[in-house]
Amino acid sequence: YLKISKLALAFAIIHSKPPGKSSKEYTEYLAKTVSEQNFGWKWKVEVLEAEVLRLRQELLLNRISPRFCLENRKQDTSAETLLGQESINPTSYSSQLEDSGCDVCNDSAFDSLGIASDFHQSAHNVNTSKHWLERVPPLNLCHTSKEQSLTAPVHFLQCLLEIRKLSEGGILQADFSELENDSFTVCNSVSQLLDGLTVFYNSPKFPAPSFLTEGVSVLVNLITDTKLSNHVLKKCFKKLEEFKKNLIQIILRNRSVNRFQELNSVSQMLGLLGRNNILRNSLISLLLSEVRQFAEQLLQAYQVHSVYDIAQYENMFLLCMILEQLLQNETEESNSSSSDYGGEEKIKFLKNLDQIILHLSDEFPLFSLYLWRVSVLLNSGQMQ
Repeated sequence: YLKISKLALAFAIIHSKPPGKSSKEYTEYLAKTVSEQNFGWKWKVEVLEAEVLRLRQELLLNRISPRFCLENRKQDTSAETLLGQESINPTSYSSQLEDSGCDVCNDSAFDSLGIASDFHQSAHNVNTSKHWLERVPPLNLCHTSKEQSLTAPVHFLQCLLEIRKLSEGGILQADFSELENDSFTVCNSVSQLLDGLTVFYNSPKFPAPSFLTEGVSVLVNLITDTKLSNHVLKKCFKKLEEFKKNLIQIILRNRSVNRFQELNSVSQMLGLLGRNNILRNSLISLLLSEVRQFAEQLLQAYQVHSVYDIAQYENMFLLCMILEQLLQNETEESNSSSSDYGGEEKIKFLKNLDQIILHLSDEFPLFSLYLWRVSVLLNSGQMQ
């Protein structure tokens, strides 16, 4: 039946083709017309899905705190202004143009992770003319710019954080158990935020735009909030794991000449994710795995006198610095739930590490030093 149908279609195209056009040209024209129609339907579906998600976000916030929604419809007060949430200093993205990330004495490299001085409390002064979750015209939804990919989820999550802040102060009554009943809205909003951040980190601009600052700030506040983080991690842990893996691969794959300025913002994001204990433990495991595999590949290349990827070798130092900082934070926290971080990857990393360091120390002394420093932190955590 399928062969007969294809043959009938071919005859129909041949008989109906206009004069002056070959059958091939007419077939290509018809295929292009059909694909354009499919693209139009796809765009309409995306617009409707975005509108459905916006309505679900509004409904979920209304269920959590109806009074919040009523008051915000009457006032022109932005969620960010009331919340006074944490933010990344935008100048930190553009002020640290380094030609090498390999200097072990460069304390600013550790600060740039966002766990030290660059991450600080600040209040945003935003345009107060924006209403709560203002309606975006459907025509704007077809433009998949970096800013628009972050705007919708950021607005929703900002409102969620504001309700959390106001309820903690006794100003509002909120029922966050509603988050358990609508996992779709929470998951999709966080997924959109992570996808938008990934798009930026793949091709960043400097200085960092304001929408990126807001997106990072919302994500960090979300995963560090004691009440909301459990809901988010329960529903979005796999997506957050994928996000961390993407950031690590962005660091490893980057081969541009002035890549260290770009990678600084990525490493800062990884450091901020490490503020959450659960995410930090899984991030340590991911970094241990990448560093161990590269060390084994480097040893094999050195033993057989083959070439190795120099750009990846340089980028690996950034992962080592992130890993070292996370391990230091883990060991310094006296209230840590478990000192056995890293799990299976920790055992794999420490296995035969002395032999790897011994063979690489002459040719690659700096990398060997980093391996040793990481091993010392892992062993100190085990002793505790």
